[in-house]
Amino acid sequence: MARVNLTAGRIAEYVCEAGKSQSFLWDSKSPCLAVRATQNGAKAYVCQAKLHGKDIRITLGSTDVWTIQDAREAANRFKVSVDQGIDPRAVAAKAKSVAQAEAAVRQARLVTARIAWEAYLKAPHPKWGKTHRRDHELAAQEGGQPPKRGKALTKPGPLAGLLAMPLHEITASVVGAWLKKESGSRATAAGNSLRKLRTFIAWCAEHPVYRTAVHPDCATAKAVAEIAPPKRTKSEDALQKDQLAAWFEQVRGISNPVFSAYLQGLLLTGARRTEWQLLKWADVDFDGRKMTIRDKVEGKRVIPLTPYLASVLKGLPRFNDYVFSSTSSEGGFVIGVSKPHAQACKDADLRHVSLHGLRRSFATLSEWLEIPVGVVAQIQGHKPSAIAEKHYKRRPVDLLRMYHERLEAWMLREARVTWSPSEVRTPEMRPGARKKRVVAERSDALAEQH
Repeated sequence: MARVNLTAGRIAEYVCEAGKSQSFLWDSKSPCLAVRATQNGAKAYVCQAKLHGKDIRITLGSTDVWTIQDAREAANRFKVSVDQGIDPRAVAAKAKSVAQAEAAVRQARLVTARIAWEAYLKAPHPKWGKTHRRDHELAAQEGGQPPKRGKALTKPGPLAGLLAMPLHEITASVVGAWLKKESGSRATAAGNSLRKLRTFIAWCAEHPVYRTAVHPDCATAKAVAEIAPPKRTKSEDALQKDQLAAWFEQVRGISNPVFSAYLQGLLLTGARRTEWQLLKWADVDFDGRKMTIRDKVEGKRVIPLTPYLASVLKGLPRFNDYVFSSTSSEGGFVIGVSKPHAQACKDADLRHVSLHGLRRSFATLSEWLEIPVGVVAQIQGHKPSAIAEKHYKRRPVDLLRMYHERLEAWMLREARVTWSPSEVRTPEMRPGARKKRVVAERSDALAEQH
């Protein structure tokens, strides 16, 4: 391998040998340095030496950019590393990796939490339902948007302030300050939002980009846990026997008869709020004393129509196909029931019970009559738990009715509710009732939305 003293003139004159894809002009002053020329006329400095008996080579750069002196100094450093058993290629790769990681960290620090949140919502969540996803959207909404009804703009969700910050600035102290502020005006919403935030932060901590910016303990630190609003237990979110009288008195007194019927039906059937909300008149068989309602497990299920509930439903106006109809809602069925129910609980001097808590109350109260668990599960649409229930027992609706009517009669006695079918009047027959109902629906729906 011939060597020459590399000079600017020799480098300029050097061309790739004919018939070869590349050829080398080796330097006499730095043994591992050469100029590589290719058939397309490109020239670059390269370093080559043996490491552990094998030739290794790196490219320094174009001869138009590197000076001869800089190339020789780099070649000497290359040779020193090889003589020490160090592979300069590995060193360069490591340096590149570190540089890329540092660049990724700098880039991640520019990301706002909302950008990460939007990516989080778009990620696969197989167990999320529509309601659960909607809860996330409401908790994070920025506010200031025109509502579907009314004129007042929507309010920011509890998480809106946090999500406007850079992700790397959300620390435990920041979350603590946020939680104190939100808990002062909406403790339940703040607690629910904190749980959503914790799941979101855990997702970010495993994300290839956001994990470099997030503080994994910002929502779980002791300082945050100590001030978190306590989560209500399931036993608290249910009516007890001694509360039935006060609850029925206030709910039956709600001015909107559809709201009143809807709430009583949730308690007396143990149905899910949405499947009860979408009940249609075609699904109600007054002569056969049964109803067919939607079921998220089986698609639909048939349950008894008990005497008192039947009389309540018969008294409802029929504006459209829905039993709990609305003339103001887009879907045609009643919405915004949570607010009047919360007010009824307050007027009854009861701890607030959610709409799902009424479903839970049905199962809880059934234990006073020792009604078989399988009967309650079949009426409510729960999956059978035991093998015998799952594979052998599917009770006819007449058998369910025997237990269901006993439970309704017992609830009404405990609530001191006396009634007869002749007492039930269609609310629309009262002067001005329809107009009052529409105004109440719109007012309650607007309040529920905000």
